[in-house]
Amino acid sequence: MIWEEVCNDPNLQDLPYKIELNRFGQIVMSPVSNWHGILQSKIVRLLGNFRESGTIITECSIETSDRTKVADVAWCSDAFAEKNGRKTPFPDAPEICVEILSPSNSEEEMRIKRSLYFEAGAKEVWECDQDGVMIFYRESGVIENSEIASKFPKRM
Repeated sequence: MIWEEVCNDPNLQDLPYKIELNRFGQIVMSPVSNWHGILQSKIVRLLGNFRESGTIITECSIETSDRTKVADVAWCSDAFAEKNGRKTPFPDAPEICVEILSPSNSEEEMRIKRSLYFEAGAKEVWECDQDGVMIFYRESGVIENSEIASKFPKRM
């Protein structure tokens, strides 16, 4: 299965799950809670406060070497938006990819996902835990603050 088929399948619309594809073309579904949506909204609002330019995207589909992954929130520069336009999924990762952790996420799963985003071109990957604590990553590892949105808080 390819991402366009997932997006166009009426049986997969309005499911209370985050849907991604793995390297075998299989659908991977993760349940999403209301708290997840609240944290996602807070991140979007704060990113808008700390980045005057660029575009904020929720549920951003990105083609990776392990098929399509979906960042909960992403931020891209105007140049990225100009280059990628309405492509779905994006062939490259936006500059910032944000994942909101769920209790079911393992550290191994998130390490792999960070690696995939960086391989696809992300400059930073952020993780928000269930308590609203932010962890910022560059490809080299954890960083104290975002270098792209330096005033973004460390806690929601």
